Amino acid sequence: MSTSDAALGATLRSWRDRLSPAAAGLSVGRTRRASGLRREELAELAGISVDYVVRLEQGRFTTPSAQVVASLARALQLSHEERDHLYRLAKLLPPADGQVSDHIPPALTRLLNRFGDAAVAVFAADWHLVWWNRGWAALLGDPSATAPALRNFARDSFPAAGERPGLVQWPVTSLIGESLEVAIVSDLRRATGRFPEDRRLADVIRTLRATNERFAQLWAAAGVAAHREHRKIVHHPVVGEITVDCDVMSYGESELKIVILTAAPDSEEGSKLQIALLNGIPAQSGR
Repeated sequence: MSTSDAALGATLRSWRDRLSPAAAGLSVGRTRRASGLRREELAELAGISVDYVVRLEQGRFTTPSAQVVASLARALQLSHEERDHLYRLAKLLPPADGQVSDHIPPALTRLLNRFGDAAVAVFAADWHLVWWNRGWAALLGDPSATAPALRNFARDSFPAAGERPGLVQWPVTSLIGESLEVAIVSDLRRATGRFPEDRRLADVIRTLRATNERFAQLWAAAGVAAHREHRKIVHHPVVGEITVDCDVMSYGESELKIVILTAAPDSEEGSKLQIALLNGIPAQSGR
């Protein structure tokens, strides 16, 4: 085993030991001995198997994919510098400037874990889903059932013939109609100016132009804007129709999109939302 191979496992163990369950948004039992994350907890947060974590930490597997490294960096709440170091230990090039980033900084992670009474998700600049909380999974269905490469809101909004949405498991109706489609397309066009070298963004746009006529028409119109807020009706299997406010906030130079679904707490819709969050399918925070 080379020095760099051993360093990968030792570094992962060190970062796992320093992150408390509370900081990771996990509940803490009274009988807990370890102050940091357990291997199974890191595996859950990163969306990989416990055996995979064991092999990485023991140096028996030293070449994880870029997708796994990105998931581990998010789960461990690494800074940009630590994330880049992890990529290099895995013999990968860190994401370069001009490319879409999936990385969620630790400060943002701590903020996201405070949204206990809302459905929250984080998307990259190309509308690729990179994180979600239990409320999101309970309200819309658990995205982990969909392959990571297909977890993209733009793909869901402009599906190819016969393609089913990958981010929701029951119908969702936008109350701004075609304006939402226009906002998504113009937002993607804006992202191409910010991240001109990103291959995943280019692949999403190329695929949608080739498979969805409506997207191709809107793309040809060359509008540039950003997706901010609107309202949705979620056709939930437990409580029926729920009208929720959808707010979209952009975070930092990476232009991560934080999508928050809420309803007024003292309203009928707010009561429905709380029932949905309590009775929905439990899921782990996003991978």
